[in-house]
Amino acid sequence: MGDNHLGDFLYARRAGLRPEDVGMASYGARRVPGLRREEVAVLAGVNADYYTRLEQGRERHPSPQVLEALTSALRLDADARAHLYRMAGATPSDRPAVHAAERVSPALRQLMDGYPNTPAFVMSRTLDLLAANVLADALYAPFEPADNLARMTFIDPASRNFYSDWGQAAQATVANLRQAAGFDPDNPRLRELVSTLTEHSADFARLWNSHTVRGKTQDAKQFLHPEVGPLTLTYQAFDVRDAPGQQLVIYHAEPGSPSAQALNLLGSIHATRREAQPWPHHY
Repeated sequence: MGDNHLGDFLYARRAGLRPEDVGMASYGARRVPGLRREEVAVLAGVNADYYTRLEQGRERHPSPQVLEALTSALRLDADARAHLYRMAGATPSDRPAVHAAERVSPALRQLMDGYPNTPAFVMSRTLDLLAANVLADALYAPFEPADNLARMTFIDPASRNFYSDWGQAAQATVANLRQAAGFDPDNPRLRELVSTLTEHSADFARLWNSHTVRGKTQDAKQFLHPEVGPLTLTYQAFDVRDAPGQQLVIYHAEPGSPSAQALNLLGSIHATRREAQPWPHHY
């Protein structure tokens, strides 16, 4: 086995693509299947000789810009892109190539609905609530709308009562958004959100300017729900593999605890209300 791992990978991916796969016209007889080196170079916007040197192992450290161009040219998915970066001795950023609308897969929605006794939801890096199960809907029912955890925390008047320690919740929320800015500072959704929050909340502006960065912790969450009272919930957050930046969050109450009983009551109240006056799912 040779040591030209990057070149071998590029060759194999090139061989697996046909001109029609990438919207190119095919011309001339092809001795081997797949795209020609010159065609990959055109698609990636690099010099054909430079690309040849990459495949032959005479150039082994392309820039991140070239790696992104090759990712697009060779139609690499997220896993293949990460592998390409590793072969080049580089670290892939988690910045998406395009800022597409966030979508939650039907399979993930079905998975969340399989947790009827605990709140579960999917959120984006910018803390938009993208999907939620019935009990998560009930948990966040005091907010109108329950759309983005940062907006809910700093602008919705319900938040000051909902979070037992509003100051701690506010600091954690801003630190999460700062981390999102590190992943994708040009994200238009993030810029829009920060602008809105800065305009409407002096508390947010002060905390944002402190530049504190923190991801999700495992600290217990303390809520005061207007219908069932105090709730102490722990949680687990899972990265959604096929949607980089999305997280599945599942809350959990200690079995047999007052919080578990309150969650059960909240679910019953919400179910009764839905039966009496059904409305479309929020997400």
